[in-house]
Amino acid sequence: MDHFSPNLLAEIRDKFAFVEECPFVGERIFFENAGGALTLKSVVETSSKFAAIPDNQGRENAASKALMEIIQKAKSDAAELFGATVGQFFVGESGTELLFRLVRNAATSAKMGGNIVGSSFEHPATRSAAKYWAFQTNREYINVQHNNQNGHVTAELYSEIVSPDTRVVTILHASPVTGISVDLEAISKAVHSISPEAFIIVDGVQYAAHGGITIDQYNIDGYAISPYKMYSRHGYGFAWVSDRLTKMSHEQLLDGPSENWELGTRDTGSYATLSDVVKYLEWLGEKVEITNNRAKKLNNAAKAIAAQETSLTDLMINGEDNIKGLKDLDGIEIIGGEKNQNRKGLVSFRIIGISSHVIVEFLNNKGIRTHVRKADHYSGNILNPLGWEDCVRVSVCHYNSSEEIKSLLLALYEFQLDALTN
Repeated sequence: MDHFSPNLLAEIRDKFAFVEECPFVGERIFFENAGGALTLKSVVETSSKFAAIPDNQGRENAASKALMEIIQKAKSDAAELFGATVGQFFVGESGTELLFRLVRNAATSAKMGGNIVGSSFEHPATRSAAKYWAFQTNREYINVQHNNQNGHVTAELYSEIVSPDTRVVTILHASPVTGISVDLEAISKAVHSISPEAFIIVDGVQYAAHGGITIDQYNIDGYAISPYKMYSRHGYGFAWVSDRLTKMSHEQLLDGPSENWELGTRDTGSYATLSDVVKYLEWLGEKVEITNNRAKKLNNAAKAIAAQETSLTDLMINGEDNIKGLKDLDGIEIIGGEKNQNRKGLVSFRIIGISSHVIVEFLNNKGIRTHVRKADHYSGNILNPLGWEDCVRVSVCHYNSSEEIKSLLLALYEFQLDALTN
């Protein structure tokens, strides 16, 4: 059953583009949100509007000043959304590019020597950056091995690896392969209890659309997201950086402002679309509970999103009435297990002895869009230790419905019946 009432869910779905149909193939159910969430209609409109404006920032005219105000508003909106009263926000090419940049600047700014710590749980964005800059700065890269059974990594596991001379630590807030999140605050606390000066850089790309972010509580130095996975659009990444890292040497124009992180003129439309996301979440939060408190609205939205997505993933795993869930279908194994309190809007599974490509193709032909994760440079760190060649990833967002989940389960049941008869 949906957490949202039918009327509210209908209102929510109406806020997004292409909810029920693909512009290329027609009607479909969209369970590929981890690859990129649906886009708010307001974001589409805002992108078009700002693409047509010729003026740049930093000029002595009304249009330029208006653009600067829009950028500052977006940064203020982001501060409230992500719970950050210190540090600053800036945009870049992508979430991956920003993570590389944050890791690079942390590694080159930290005290010489020591080591860099990351985990096998991470997306290659942070793992690649951390390993590369460990090599470039003559440091050892040390891996924290994630827990295969739970599909994530814990503060205790980091505590076993981090040492007093650890200079940089990377953390993935939630996995796009397992769908499991970590206790970021606990990991950060564990790291700093051993190495107080270590820089901590966090990949929040997968987590951002699925739960509230409270940067002030984490004691970290960098947090990056990809807005196209949080109801916005492709073409930019968004990052927060601490005042501590800003005071260190980082790339900037000669004789420019020392606190600046942006290189070149940025697209005002990217900032404006981030404000669209915040405005939508405010709207959703007030639908949950009428209030004039903006922080309350955003917190309500985060809780409601988490509740809706939990109801959807629980339904997917457990089924309902005479509709079998994943756990009751023959031969299915679920990464992270059937009961995992840290799951964030995503279930990855396989049917033993059957290629996941075949399953995804079958679902596609039924108008249900899912995705294959292979044991490659993106997902091999998760799949190889399990002995899996691939898996089916079903990723939901709060605008998905229980009826869509039931359609998925019925299609999978049909697939298994066909497999038995053939």
